[in-house]
Amino acid sequence: MISARLASLLAFALYLAFMVYIGLRNAKRNNSAMDFFLGGRNVGPWMTALSAEASDMSGWLLMGLPGLAYLGGMKEAFWTAVGLAVGTYLSWLIVAKPLRKCTEAFGNSITIPEFLTKRFNDDKHLIATVMVIFNLLFFTIYVASGFVACAKLLNSVFGLPYHAGLTIGLVVILSYTIMGGYLAVCSTDFVQGMLMFIALLITGVTMLVVLGGPSEAFAKVADFSRRAMNGDFNSVSEKMQAAFTRNQSFSVVSIISAVVWGLGYFGMPHFIVRFMGIRSAEEVKLSRRIAIVWVIIALGVAVLAGSLGTVYLPDVLNTSAAETVFSETIKLMFPAFLGGIFLCAILAAAMSTADSQLLVASSSFSQDIYKGLINRKATDKQVLTVSRVAVFAIAAVAYVIALDQNSSIFSLVSYAWAGFGSTLGPLILLALFWKRTTRNGAMAGLVAGAVTVIIWHALHGGIFDVYEILPGFMCCGLVAVIVSLCGKADPEVLAKYEAYRSGAN
Repeated sequence: MISARLASLLAFALYLAFMVYIGLRNAKRNNSAMDFFLGGRNVGPWMTALSAEASDMSGWLLMGLPGLAYLGGMKEAFWTAVGLAVGTYLSWLIVAKPLRKCTEAFGNSITIPEFLTKRFNDDKHLIATVMVIFNLLFFTIYVASGFVACAKLLNSVFGLPYHAGLTIGLVVILSYTIMGGYLAVCSTDFVQGMLMFIALLITGVTMLVVLGGPSEAFAKVADFSRRAMNGDFNSVSEKMQAAFTRNQSFSVVSIISAVVWGLGYFGMPHFIVRFMGIRSAEEVKLSRRIAIVWVIIALGVAVLAGSLGTVYLPDVLNTSAAETVFSETIKLMFPAFLGGIFLCAILAAAMSTADSQLLVASSSFSQDIYKGLINRKATDKQVLTVSRVAVFAIAAVAYVIALDQNSSIFSLVSYAWAGFGSTLGPLILLALFWKRTTRNGAMAGLVAGAVTVIIWHALHGGIFDVYEILPGFMCCGLVAVIVSLCGKADPEVLAKYEAYRSGAN
């Protein structure tokens, strides 16, 4: 037991050291804010694709989503995965190339708030200010989910106290994010994306083989679901039994709530910022193909692994431990050192999202609030210093949120995901494709989307069981359009947009 734990510990130590090394290596390449926040817009298609997907698929891909499938059967997890896969593809197809061109055309913007400020000629920086406030709120919640995933993993593998694992995750993520900036984040996310993909694929295929092939495996899962629903297992909690029962009669409302997760991709800052940093718009097509293959396989195997875990693991996990189904499977399946390497994939999932979110949130604050409002003559060096301080501050608040050991990774991600999708998604689409959008319309839509999500999330029952991203997204877009039509379009904004469109075609 001791030797196995040491082997796993060695694998983790080597992996974490490698991540910090990448941060140190890229630290010297940050000569400007453009380098630190966007890698000088010089990132290739492979790194863009894999870093985008790794940053998107946080700890919930290898913990939250398999845990959902394990806890209540495959239906909810399956429809959520379908929505995410479709959303990923449509975001790459519709948004990626226009955003790359448009952000460069409008003052070579390096953050989303800066782009919208210039797109709508918002001299008072009202849109950027409100957006940064909401960004900080939802990013902090999202980063907390990554810290929770690190803590739960290290507790599951090494028996480390939850708060010790939490602190280790915080220190490592902060180290390479503060030092290396965008290039470090993209480089580490590329490595982490590859590791996540390999670990998922090998684990999923091995589970199917051990359980006797697809037909036999699914038959065993169906039998487990039936018996869990009937209460045949003493070890199955009432919550788990209720979840399996609910999945058997999965309603239309539940399917809609699962599928609309895909709307989040149109406004996920740490995801769409990769479109801005790619080397050229012409390379978007290759990146899109790489990304969608990665996503379909990763999501499919994550749902499969969680569902098969009900019959692969010898003991039924209790409700609070359901999100460790993937890590428990790896520990049972592989020798200690190899298992340790694959377990690093879970750590990679959490870290790849947390680092990207910290960077985007801090860049929004330093570039759009500090330089945009507080000190407009700030040098790049001053902006970078403020950004690093902001990274630390946001991480500290997220750490405090994550101190609750009963935090659900899936629940934290769900709330933050809805917040971003509902506030930024419609505005990004309108900014890119509807010239008539006004500054007041964008501002009103931004506030309406955020308020809708916050209120909807707090209510339960009936129509409020629909995932809040749908009403939030619709409300943001509708309000933005109505207010824009009620106001007078700015001739200067229209002229700039027409000039961009003529040059983009």
